[in-house]
Amino acid sequence: MATTLRSRPAALNLTPSAHARIADLMRRAPADAVGVKLSTPRRGCSGLAYSVDYVTAAQPLDERIETPGGTLFVDGGSILYLIGSTMDWVEDDFTAGFVFNNPNAKGACGCGESFTV
Repeated sequence: MATTLRSRPAALNLTPSAHARIADLMRRAPADAVGVKLSTPRRGCSGLAYSVDYVTAAQPLDERIETPGGTLFVDGGSILYLIGSTMDWVEDDFTAGFVFNNPNAKGACGCGESFTV
């Protein structure tokens, strides 16, 4: 009996505006950047924060998400906090930034900078 492999669902979903922002970041990236990386460092009053930075090398445990404009790496230590999340890019008259709809977050600080799982 043959085994059929199912395609693995994406660990993180990106909106079209997040795809466009990653493409824009990669157009302006330093020459040695291989992509951008999402991580959740310990920061803020709730414990974890979202951080997006240029990356020059992938780590073995990083999740790799290919987008039309470049590669998004998700830190291997952060992926469990982000599974099923949606990453969006939002701009208005006063702010611009990535916004996350994270079903794993159990709470967030009042300023919205950090979250807890």
